[in-house]
Amino acid sequence: MLLADVRTAAPGDATAISRLLAEAIRDGYGEALGDIRVGWLVSDHCALPRIRAEIEIPGGAPAWLGWLVAADTDGTVVGAVSGGVPVDSEGEIYALCVTPGRQREGVGTALLEAATGRMRAHGAAYQRITLPVEQAPALPFFTRHGFGTLTPVRLGRGL
Repeated sequence: MLLADVRTAAPGDATAISRLLAEAIRDGYGEALGDIRVGWLVSDHCALPRIRAEIEIPGGAPAWLGWLVAADTDGTVVGAVSGGVPVDSEGEIYALCVTPGRQREGVGTALLEAATGRMRAHGAAYQRITLPVEQAPALPFFTRHGFGTLTPVRLGRGL
């Protein structure tokens, strides 16, 4: 399937985002973090009420610029990203995930570019992300996109 677009998440996307994020956490970090920590991350970050509430927050407040989703032409959500500009001129990616079967097809790149555009529009000149563990599965993706290591789990790049 072809990627149709990256768009602002709608209330109807909450379940897809929740499932996709939970799957990414379990698959990507289960072995490194163990069942208890993964269970905590999933219950905290992927709870459907939380995702629904986050979608309802207008994406115009710099600290929270909202959720974006990547959807196939049939409307299936295949990726999601959230972020904001919590500190003047510093953007933060809070989450970025892509359906495992759709990785390495440009979905993550399209999501990162869209989130970066929003951050730049709110004055970000720098962008950061915190990964759950050192040597996270997403590390090569972020390195390819110009992020450098700030700490073993914190990455950043100039925009």
